[in-house]
Amino acid sequence: MKKIVLTGGGTAGHVTPNIALMPRLKEMGFEISYIGSYNGMEKELIEETGIPYYGIASGKLRRYFSWQNFSDPFRVQKGYHEAVALLKKLQPDIVFSKGGFVSVPVVGAARHLHIPVIIHESDMTPGLANKLSFSAATKICCNFPETLKTLPEGKAVLSGSPIRAELLHGSREEALKFTGLDGEKPVLMIVGGSLGAVAVNNAVRAALPQLLETFDIVHLCGKGKLDESLTGTPGYLQYEYISKEMADLFALADVVISRAGANAICELAALAIPNLLIPLSAAASRGDQILNARSFEKQGYSVVLEEEQVNSELLVSTVKDLYDNRQQYIDAMRSGSHSDGVRVITDLIAELCG
Repeated sequence: MKKIVLTGGGTAGHVTPNIALMPRLKEMGFEISYIGSYNGMEKELIEETGIPYYGIASGKLRRYFSWQNFSDPFRVQKGYHEAVALLKKLQPDIVFSKGGFVSVPVVGAARHLHIPVIIHESDMTPGLANKLSFSAATKICCNFPETLKTLPEGKAVLSGSPIRAELLHGSREEALKFTGLDGEKPVLMIVGGSLGAVAVNNAVRAALPQLLETFDIVHLCGKGKLDESLTGTPGYLQYEYISKEMADLFALADVVISRAGANAICELAALAIPNLLIPLSAAASRGDQILNARSFEKQGYSVVLEEEQVNSELLVSTVKDLYDNRQQYIDAMRSGSHSDGVRVITDLIAELCG
């Protein structure tokens, strides 16, 4: 039996693609283990799958001043030594990394032990954690054609994003039962990412009276970001985070407002759900979500509003226009070329394992 270690964490976007690979890896006979941080959100998500989970120390590589910048290198070093010990114990044939800072010591440990490594970069421009790991990688998979030119020559593979198979088989009827909605109005779903999105949450809530005239609303607002004053508002449902019901909620949604994390938007494209993207601003990030969103806008998959533009009036008019013209976005997404990311990546894993 071949063995694989998966790693990645910090946000759901660094975990769910790993989860998407698991069913086919099991079918192919792989024994799967996961290395993440001691208490990151990846721990709970992976333990729900029944896959053995191992925690290591993890630091964060910040681009801004913080006193933690002085202590985190020691945590990364500790994580590296823990990862070396774990890989010696688990003896994997290959390591697959989805990124996030916890992956850096794991990939470094794999290089030290001469274990092949595949990295997957979701965004159009590589993140810092992945950049630090590229020299140790055997192959680097990516979602966007534009990314290929930024990757080391001879290592790049255009794989697309691994999409969880269950997302393609959601039930609208089950979603109606879960939400208690009657299905008479079109449904607008807001997805702020696993950590939520305060600016998007605020804009939606400010526009709630106007939006509710046309839509029932399912709002995934992030942990700790519920607005208790809105609980019980007819047609408005808010949840911190949804896991197993997500496929059904996607089947229910007529329009989605989302951040522009690469995994999230690739799921929307695979499901052909008309979407308004509000990327994380360049002031609060390295600008990767803006590039992701503009690529999807150029392909006719999405409408994009910059976070700084958003106000309640513009949000309402944009969402209504998107809904009225939804078929053109559905057609564009259905006619687009979407790679079977799960198959491409798992075939590559099998090839590198010999």
